[in-house]
Amino acid sequence: MATRHDIAAPPAKEGGAAPGRVPAEATEAERRRRAKLSRRWQRDIRWSPYAFVSPFFLLFLAFGLFPLVYTGWASLHQVEMTAPTDMTWVGMRNYTRIFDDDFFWNAAKNTLTIGIISTVPQLLMAMGLAHILNYRLRASTFYRVAMLAPYATSIAAASLVFVLLFGRDYGMINWALHFVGIDAIDWQNDKWPSQIAVSTIIIWRWTGYNALIYLAAMQAIPQDLYESAALDGASRWQQFFHVTLPSLRPTILFTVVVSTIGASQVFGEPLLFDANKGASGGAEHQFQTLGLYLYEQGWVNQHLGRASAIAWTMFLILIVVGIVNYVISRRLRASS
Repeated sequence: MATRHDIAAPPAKEGGAAPGRVPAEATEAERRRRAKLSRRWQRDIRWSPYAFVSPFFLLFLAFGLFPLVYTGWASLHQVEMTAPTDMTWVGMRNYTRIFDDDFFWNAAKNTLTIGIISTVPQLLMAMGLAHILNYRLRASTFYRVAMLAPYATSIAAASLVFVLLFGRDYGMINWALHFVGIDAIDWQNDKWPSQIAVSTIIIWRWTGYNALIYLAAMQAIPQDLYESAALDGASRWQQFFHVTLPSLRPTILFTVVVSTIGASQVFGEPLLFDANKGASGGAEHQFQTLGLYLYEQGWVNQHLGRASAIAWTMFLILIVVGIVNYVISRRLRASS
């Protein structure tokens, strides 16, 4: 079939634009549209990060900052649970009253002793377990997951199990002590045995968590340091004391501070360990912590103003702990 080449293009209309040329009005509209999109893109790049993090700050303002400020305001008033909106200004009387209360100082002393009894063995055991897991072991993943099992267990379930273990007449601990010639110990009513029992629950629950923190820090230590120490004739123990521990100083400081903060807020373990299931921490307040003392004043005695003063006192204690941590960490960085 022949192809025709004599077909001419239709003539352009008079006054029309040349073929292939965009009108000036369309070009200007496109330029304005692109400029608008560019400004929108710039605003998006600038403000999107704030929008992404805004839910956290909104929740913090609603459930963190506002309760903190309101608790500080309530601590300066006399307010009862029966009428939480009726406030009478008393100034610093709630603070002076709790500082004159022997039960407050008893709770503070119990918190300190339970914190020491639970924190020191806990971190030492965590360091040892992390050192063992740092070596190549079979089923190492299983052991690491097992370390977190106590942390994932409910406080209520763990405390009830330990109540059975530390029972005076039927507990397995006294049953085992009987075979070594030790008489039955009243773990819930004697002062030091009860504090040791409560500390045991805390140790069992948090040792694995701290062990994994130490393990992660150990795996970040360069292997060249161990190889150099081995070439110099250092044994495994010498490598641990002269390579591992100095490298773990920031991590050890972090776990000490976090454990100290956690010990100052101990609440669930002593509450559930009490045979009377009250907030007194035993018949003679022998293991009542500051958390239990706050709960007793606010929800048992219904003195919300006094409970708020206790809460702010604990908050100020934590601020002091944070300042001490900051000073020590700065000195460690300067020395290294």
